[in-house]
Amino acid sequence: MKKSLKIDSYNKKILATLHLEADLTNVELAEKVNLSPSACFQRVKSLKEAGYFRTFHADVNLEQICEHVLAYIEFILEDNSAPSCRRFISAVDEIPEIMDCMKLTGDVDYISLCCFPDISALNKVCDHLSDDETLGIKRIQTRIVLERSKFFLGYPLESLKWYEEHNQEE
Repeated sequence: MKKSLKIDSYNKKILATLHLEADLTNVELAEKVNLSPSACFQRVKSLKEAGYFRTFHADVNLEQICEHVLAYIEFILEDNSAPSCRRFISAVDEIPEIMDCMKLTGDVDYISLCCFPDISALNKVCDHLSDDETLGIKRIQTRIVLERSKFFLGYPLESLKWYEEHNQEE
């Protein structure tokens, strides 16, 4: 079980900064958030242990390094029961090319962002999923990304309401 941690103004600054600049050294981060390097290091360690960071990664430029096909896959299930959804999510979790999967309201049950080496590989995975009767997939719709006009560069943390904000003194 993750330990609870108060999100004060320094922890907010650390989270917001590392969210967009995960490659900063501890000294650089400490400077940006106005803490000593040792205090900054301890806070980052505590934030990690409390589960506030899922992972650190680099946003690589796929257009520069490899051929690929980005697509959204929409899934409509026959049955939205909890066991059916768990089976579906378990199957999707096993496919590394499916990078994101979100349950939606409306006429589509799930949507996934994926990255495949080519359209043939995308079709093969879609066929594999739809052929698996235990998943109860009624319909799969793929939407190939033709151009990315805007890239995900982090959440707008500055404009979001933090959970513990109303309880904290700054």
